[in-house]
Amino acid sequence: TASQKPGVRASRVARPRVAMAQQGATLQNYNNDLVRCIEDLRDKREEVNRAIAADEEEKAKIQNDLRILTERLSRLNDGLARKISSRNEYDRTIQETEAAYQKILESSQTLLHVLKRESVNLSKKKQVSS
Repeated sequence: TASQKPGVRASRVARPRVAMAQQGATLQNYNNDLVRCIEDLRDKREEVNRAIAADEEEKAKIQNDLRILTERLSRLNDGLARKISSRNEYDRTIQETEAAYQKILESSQTLLHVLKRESVNLSKKKQVSS
């Protein structure tokens, strides 16, 4: 029995050391996996961060382009309003001038008829008096 006790004792001590070594190796594997996962998450975060920075840069460019285009649109609208007003004034002037010209034509026609009638009357009077 004395020879068995050291053997029994040796196997009892050996088993926990093997188990602890295996647990330590398993724990180290978990630790390595955890570190790898954290690094992967950081890589993905940095990728998203770069995408955000690119989108923010594009957004700033588009906002600047929009500001420039809005200013151009405003200037165009102002110019158009002035030109449309000017065109409307031309339309009124042309309409008034055409109406006045039409009256002149009508007056000229009336004057021509009056002149012809008077000419005929004068010719008749001249013939009667001769």
